Amino acid sequence: MDEERFDFENLKVYQKALEYVDFAYRITKDFPKEEMFSLADQFKRASISICLNIAEGSGGTKTEFNRFLKIARRSVRECIAITEISCRQKFIGDKAKQQSRSFCLELSKMIHGLIKSLRG
Repeated sequence: MDEERFDFENLKVYQKALEYVDFAYRITKDFPKEEMFSLADQFKRASISICLNIAEGSGGTKTEFNRFLKIARRSVRECIAITEISCRQKFIGDKAKQQSRSFCLELSKMIHGLIKSLRG
């Protein structure tokens, strides 16, 4: 028996955001212990925020969804800053930095496209 899904679960941007959460959890596992409750935790929270805002916003009006998508896009930017700090502090390498930036760029473009489609 197929489980029922909410509409937002079919959005490609939501699915991509879930992949990014998985990525953030994977790379923060190797952060130093003293960073587990600061930068690593912030990285996970910011990535989760992208998903949650897409999910929460999808249940409202176009105006509300637009507002939540803009919040999600700000969380993407937060993840870019955390990625840069993590790399500068040598918590992640260049490969993980590039992967994170690629995820964020794709998410930002997808969110922007969804925002534009809401105007139409």
